[in-house]
Amino acid sequence: MNSSKKNPRTVQSQPPEEEPSKGSFKQPSGSAGGLGAIRSTFNHTREMGILRGAKTLLQTNQENGFDCPGCAWPDPDSGRDFVEFCENGAKAVAAEATLARVEPKFFEQNSVAELSRKTDHWLEKQGRLTHPMWLPPEKEHYVPISWEDAFEKIGSKLRSLHFPNEAVFYTSGRTSNEAAFLLQLFVRQFGTNNLPDCSNLCHESSGVALTESLGIGKGTVRLEDFERTELVLTIGQNPGTNHPRMLTSLQKAVRNGARIISINPLDEMALKSFKHPREISAILGSGTQLRDLHLPVKINGDVAILKGIMKHILEAENQSPGKILDHEFIQSHTHGYEDFARALQEITWQEILNESGVEEKLIREAGDLMAHCKSMICCWAMGLT
Repeated sequence: MNSSKKNPRTVQSQPPEEEPSKGSFKQPSGSAGGLGAIRSTFNHTREMGILRGAKTLLQTNQENGFDCPGCAWPDPDSGRDFVEFCENGAKAVAAEATLARVEPKFFEQNSVAELSRKTDHWLEKQGRLTHPMWLPPEKEHYVPISWEDAFEKIGSKLRSLHFPNEAVFYTSGRTSNEAAFLLQLFVRQFGTNNLPDCSNLCHESSGVALTESLGIGKGTVRLEDFERTELVLTIGQNPGTNHPRMLTSLQKAVRNGARIISINPLDEMALKSFKHPREISAILGSGTQLRDLHLPVKINGDVAILKGIMKHILEAENQSPGKILDHEFIQSHTHGYEDFARALQEITWQEILNESGVEEKLIREAGDLMAHCKSMICCWAMGLT
């Protein structure tokens, strides 16, 4: 099809011109972190300029700096390290602070249809825009306009609305906290709270469910709790890939005697062995084994495996009444327990095993660890939501 005959405003994203190579798959070896993380961070720093990049990264997640746009892992209230970022954070910051620039000539050479066939990775690697860009009606190329014209077009459209709630101000989750704060001030002053971003939409379901069940739609623990808990359950997340700073907290938990259960189709290397990039002894040594038990649940088997763990705990309670469950707490702070227990009794172990894809022995082992600990932290991410 001749793209020049298409209305550019109807162009949809196309498959990339060059499909990613299929490559090969093999079992990872060694440990996560270590020298590999340091090399990766250095490569991202070069993208910003070595000195400029180092200065920028040392401000990341610091009290007088800025929050990393890479993930939402919390910062310590006090005693922050000199380096409070991971290789993923360095990558995210480099994408913002890159020296690469996309000037108007780039858009003269690339039409909307041509850009729609590029990969997201390629587009981001071209760099930061140097001018506001606008796609005129019936044109195939973006053209530069002045900031005054850009603000006028935005303001004119907003002023033409009958009500502020007719506008929706959508942002990427990669928007910095500082920029998002300024945006919401403007939007609320404009007269609406239509402020969704991709993170908000992703977590809407878990936020609603948590509010209904626990009374709060977000985490109920503090970062320091990882140093005091007896057990950590991670489910639906790849901390070594998506939020490596969590590995430091898990390492502290393990060194203080905590056990870690991982429920994930992927047996991620980071939970097998982690070498803290800031510890010379760790880099030279064999690393810290983080998880004690891995349950390789099949995709969409999360509900089944959680029912299996709870069914095992309920069976243990029935065998030793009053020694496993806190019935006073259940009576005072919950409702629907009888229906819940009945539902667990009705589901069969065969159903649980078929739907979860995990051996009964592993599910019961996880249940035992949970049933006999006094404190536990449950961590989940978008894989579960």
